[in-house]
Formats: sequence, C-alpha cells, structure tokens
Amino acid sequence: MKFDIENMPKHIAIIMDGNRRWAKKQGKSASFGHKEGAKTLEKIVRYANKIGLKYITVYAFSTENWKRAEEEVKALMALLQSYLDDYSKRADSENIRVKILGDITALSQGMQKSIINCMERTKNNTGVTFNIALNYGGRDEIVKSVQNIVKEVQNGNIKIDEINEEVISNNLYTKGQPDPDLLIRTSGEMRLSNFLPWQLVYSEFLFVDKNWPDFTEEDLDNAILEYQKRTRKFGAN
Repeated sequence: MKFDIENMPKHIAIIMDGNRRWAKKQGKSASFGHKEGAKTLEKIVRYANKIGLKYITVYAFSTENWKRAEEEVKALMALLQSYLDDYSKRADSENIRVKILGDITALSQGMQKSIINCMERTKNNTGVTFNIALNYGGRDEIVKSVQNIVKEVQNGNIKIDEINEEVISNNLYTKGQPDPDLLIRTSGEMRLSNFLPWQLVYSEFLFVDKNWPDFTEEDLDNAILEYQKRTRKFGAN
C-alpha cells in the first residue's frame, strides 16, 4: 500500500468493539470472541509496526467492564495475562514496546507481575509503542491527574497559575506521547465510551461497520488513506 509518507498518522487509537457480537453470530461464547479478537489485535499491531506507525493504543478493558459476568471477566483477564507473557517472550524479536495505560493496582498480583515484566522486557525496543488501556477509564485518568497536580501544589513544586494543558498532559498515562491523530472504532458504534477524552479532542474519528475479529490489515490501510484525505484544522478556519 502506498501512503503519503509526509501525512502518516503518528498515533492511532482503536476501540476494539464487537468481540461478543461476533461470537454470538457464530453460536460461540463471549470468551471465544475475545480469543479471536486477541488474534486480530496481534496481527494489527505487527502490521502497524511493519508500516512504521509510532504509537497504537487499544481499549482492552475499561473500569466499567468489571460489571460484566464474572466468568467472562476471569476469562478475559487470563487471556490478557497470557498475551502479555507472550509479548515478554518475543520482546527481542519483534521490537515492539508495550505500555499499560490504567490503574493496575486493582488487578491480581499475577497480572501486575506480568504487566511489569512485559513493560520492562520491551522498554528499550524502538518499534511501535503499543499502549494497552487496561482497567482504564478516561474520567478516572483525569481525576488522578488532578490529584497528582494538587499534591505538587501542596508540596510547593508548582504554583496554581502555572497549571496549563501541558502540566495536565504530563500527569496522564500517555505522558510524553503525541495525542492520537486517528481514532478507529469497530462494530458500527459511534461513541467514545470513556476512552481518552482528553487526548482525542482534535483526533479524526472513523467508525467501521465491522466487528473487531473481522478487522484486517486492509481495513487499517483504508483507515489511514481516509485519514490522509482529511484536512485537520485544529479550530482554525
């Protein structure tokens, strides 16, 4: 695929919606849908690395997902932990840097260990930075950012009138990363669902009427081509 190299998105965010709907159509369990979705994710991240994307952020598990059936949550957590462990083993060969966005303190000790190990093993890789939003909530992220800034003010490290957008951004999970240029959401749904509300204010949105397990490298190509057709004005005329 030939892209306009000068107009490549640096950062793509994805809401991977439709695993359960896809599974239901196949007469399978939700867990089966999540497994197929994980296979799609691995394929897309590898492809993103191949074509030179700098950052890709996916919504894996939200703070609201704990409300789902206990059996589904356990299966999804086991799948995610296995996924992280596999990335740790392949760290030297795939050159993908893994970061977790979210509050990991609410996760099991085993999951926390897998997260820390995966991030440590991949931290020096120079390919795509693969952000996994896990136990993530956009409003919760902003609340934690405000709490951190208040502590800095109380400790005398920053003055109130020095608080600006940069200070807030530097207290988010995505500190040091550019905001997403493009958001893709699959399954035809058209909402953010508490995903990166601060970071997505000027992103281009693309809603794909296809469940996540059916998303392909060609779909990512088409999303990038659609992005390159658009003119980003950032509030200007």
